[in-house]
Amino acid sequence: MTDQIDMSRIPKHIAIIMDGNGRWANQRGKERSYGHQAGVEAVHRVTTACVNLGVKYLTLYTFSTENWNRPIDEVTALMGLILTSLEEEIFMKNNVRFRMIGDMKRLPDEVQEKILELEEHTAKNDAMTFVIALSYSSRWEITQAVKKIVSEVHDMEELPENILKNWRTGGIRAEDITEETISQHLETNFMPDPDLLIRTGGELRISNYLLWQIAYSELYFCDTFWPDFDEECLRKAIVNYQGRQRRFGKTEAQVEEESPTPSPSE
Repeated sequence: MTDQIDMSRIPKHIAIIMDGNGRWANQRGKERSYGHQAGVEAVHRVTTACVNLGVKYLTLYTFSTENWNRPIDEVTALMGLILTSLEEEIFMKNNVRFRMIGDMKRLPDEVQEKILELEEHTAKNDAMTFVIALSYSSRWEITQAVKKIVSEVHDMEELPENILKNWRTGGIRAEDITEETISQHLETNFMPDPDLLIRTGGELRISNYLLWQIAYSELYFCDTFWPDFDEECLRKAIVNYQGRQRRFGKTEAQVEEESPTPSPSE
């Protein structure tokens, strides 16, 4: 599988829905928390593999806003696991920057403190940016973006003496709103949209994850439960991705015409 990968066409941004921890544990007669713990090891493996392959952004769906509706014991265990698994050494060893997207305010104080600390300590790392989507859902994110934009538009429409003030601070008019405006107000405004979205665990849905950002992402679904997902599984997904033609609304002929023709030496 290694030989099949074109290292010049590695996806810049890979997003993953890490599904199957609970079912993996149930198959082994264990509690769901056992599966979540095993899932942390998979995170470590995949993070290291992505760095070695040259992936620049890795975004992992860790805990959705809907997950707050799970039994309190499971939520508490997950928060504790997140806290203990965010080891600074892992990020520093791999020269990885840590970021979070999601509703920080809903997280326990100690988890918030750990996240802010990690973001600060890893800010200068540049091999890859590792992003956890925590207390996150795409509809929540888009709703928040709309609120921010509406607030800025409203400011521009207030008293004339406020117009100059808001022009200086980035206030906008309704007619100026573009797709780029929306993207800039999303949680993910610091990184490009995913090239490849992977979902493990056999389910064939997006589950309210990066809905705006994956408009033209390549989707890859596999039956492997997340705790069993390893470097070989990742490479298989990338090979599958590289076998596709990304057209972004154009025809196959247009894409082929625009693609550079390799020289004989290549």
